Amino acid sequence: MKKMISIDPKSLPVPQLHQYLLGSVGPRPICFAATVDENGTNNLSPFSFFNVFSANPPIMIFSPARSGRTNETKDTYNNVKKIPEVVINIVNYDIVQQMSLSSSPYAPGVDEFVKAGFTPLDSETIRPKRVAESPVQFECKVIEVKELGTEGGAGNLVICEVTKIHIDESILDEKGAIDQKKIDLVSRMGGNWYCRADENSMFEVAKPLTTIGIGFDQLPLDVKNSTILTGNELGLLASVEALPNETDVNEYKLLELSDLFVSLEDKASDLELALHKRAKKLILENKIEEAWLSLLSFNN
Repeated sequence: MKKMISIDPKSLPVPQLHQYLLGSVGPRPICFAATVDENGTNNLSPFSFFNVFSANPPIMIFSPARSGRTNETKDTYNNVKKIPEVVINIVNYDIVQQMSLSSSPYAPGVDEFVKAGFTPLDSETIRPKRVAESPVQFECKVIEVKELGTEGGAGNLVICEVTKIHIDESILDEKGAIDQKKIDLVSRMGGNWYCRADENSMFEVAKPLTTIGIGFDQLPLDVKNSTILTGNELGLLASVEALPNETDVNEYKLLELSDLFVSLEDKASDLELALHKRAKKLILENKIEEAWLSLLSFNN
């Protein structure tokens, strides 16, 4: 049983609460926001309080929070209050160091495009510039700014509607969709840590959009209480729509498991353990039906 600590967030200093929040909620996508002030001066700054919240209409929200040390608001917040427009540039691994450099506390009026070595591109529907090096750029109208507080650390939700999307063709697959391996996204973790969504770190989980899994409550007790199978592995087993029938189980047992059953004929607990280990290996190979056939053979 895990030993948990329970904390009232109101009892914590803001820096400690900030660390708990950002250390546990991640990886967080990065909104690389380009804005302009009333004089047309460029500003470029990254924010990891960010996500997409609607496709119809296309809505993105990011939050330039008040400084926890000085309670000052960000230039990005000040700009969108005056010129309610922003380009949300997506950050990939190729530009992560330049993006980080742009987050330096430069004085108002300093152009981060210049400081961080980015190429500004004219937008088509709004005034702020796009980052040419970004693989995807979203031109957005700011439809609302929701202030969440007046003290240091308080967020300011900048609610944006996308008016134009620009996509680097090289990150598209043969169907015209964004290839998750080619885009090479990065995201924020806690402290100084980032995460790179490359081929080594990504994995697929099929969405149960058209299938209805049997669920944990329908797992046989000996499977549910397995000392070998993890919660994730049980989740895969519980995602099947129906268990294999008795005929298929017996046929599989005869063809694939007869030697195992003979060798452990008088050792039921060892046999069950061996079948669970075999099922675990099959699950790792994405052979879910075979895993079930192995598990169900124990009681057949």
